[in-house]
Amino acid sequence: MPAAGGRHGSWYLRLDLPAGPDGRRRRIRRGGYASRRAAAAALSAIRGPDGAEPGRTITTGEWLEHWLASRTSPAASTIRSYAGHVRLYLKPYLGRILLAELSAAHVQAMFTAITRHHQVLGPSVSAATLSRIRATLRAALRSELIADNPASRAELPAARRPRAVVWTPARVEHWQRTGDRPAVAVWTATQTAQFLHAITGHRLYAAYHLIALRGLRRGEAAGLRWRDVDLDSKTATISQQLQQHGGRLIVCAPKTSHSVRVIALDHTTIAALRAHRDQQRAEAAAAGSDWHDSGYVVTGLNGGPMAPDRLTRTFKDLTAQAGLPPIRLHDLRHGAATLALAAGVDLRTVQEMLGHSSIVLTADTYTAVLPDVAYRAAEKVASLVLKAGCLIPGTGRRRQRQTRRKKGRRGGQAQRLSRSHPGRQIGRPPPRRSRVGPT
Repeated sequence: MPAAGGRHGSWYLRLDLPAGPDGRRRRIRRGGYASRRAAAAALSAIRGPDGAEPGRTITTGEWLEHWLASRTSPAASTIRSYAGHVRLYLKPYLGRILLAELSAAHVQAMFTAITRHHQVLGPSVSAATLSRIRATLRAALRSELIADNPASRAELPAARRPRAVVWTPARVEHWQRTGDRPAVAVWTATQTAQFLHAITGHRLYAAYHLIALRGLRRGEAAGLRWRDVDLDSKTATISQQLQQHGGRLIVCAPKTSHSVRVIALDHTTIAALRAHRDQQRAEAAAAGSDWHDSGYVVTGLNGGPMAPDRLTRTFKDLTAQAGLPPIRLHDLRHGAATLALAAGVDLRTVQEMLGHSSIVLTADTYTAVLPDVAYRAAEKVASLVLKAGCLIPGTGRRRQRQTRRKKGRRGGQAQRLSRSHPGRQIGRPPPRRSRVGPT
């Protein structure tokens, strides 16, 4: 409660807090306020936002739990990411700090401690992970609770988006020898064909075919229903996805509004889907009453929807069995975009196929090209420069322009007619005429 200070006429406040984890009582004392109103305003801020229990303060940890419980709009994977950041980082480092007293210095100290902790125990934490933790805290504090969001002022190393690289023979040899692998890697067209050929008889072939050629996300592939597919018009509508949250599958909207899209299906994908539908009908007939007709394209053995995590685990096993260099299932989507660009598909079409909200994101993410395409591009540039300068490759000498001549009928000798003398052959001197003069 605010009370009059001593002889200087200033005001101070005192607030008793609930006992901490150690059982000891806590008390807050602040002084130096010029008026009773200023001290009361400070006390109100410390007690927390509207909706908190009257007469009780709220800590940052308590607010984070309240904020998590109220999240309904993001995708399940996003909420799961939020919960992980709160549990592993935000509550352990910031949980006991009063929400009203949380400062940028507290947030900066947290990131310093996280970095040092990972350096000691290993592996080191990436700049991208730190950036995502800050984004979670910034989202949790984005309200009228704190006028100046302390998470926005934390300084972090720049997080760079990893560039996709291609599994060239040299990279494959280095991986086999050292075990080192790129953060994001894609297969060549030959490697992709080798994978699809190796899993032709697998019951999930159609799912991986869709991801590899049409660039679906794993949640979109798991959430695709037969009513979303029109094999006659050669299209598929991406309108939902499946996500795992709290140990159960939930249906949610695609990642962004631009992810809701209609994709074209090539004849190989249509053939794969027709074969998959026939196989699914055979499984339903064999299962009888145990079959659950969920209506999904990708299902488990009982006909129910399949968890995206299971698609990932199965893909990892199939990749190893095929003897191919490892990539993530999401990298199969990267590969679809890379192969499309290498095939000459324009960037706008690739953007629409992937469901990106911006063409800048597409161009910034999928800059890897296959080695033979890059080689042909380099040769074209070199050829253009050489032709423009008429230089002999590897030298500074210019080419000599040669006059093209038509071969004549007699002995291959060039013959051209003169405009002024139609009967005269150019290149042969005219006959001499005798001159008659006076003697």
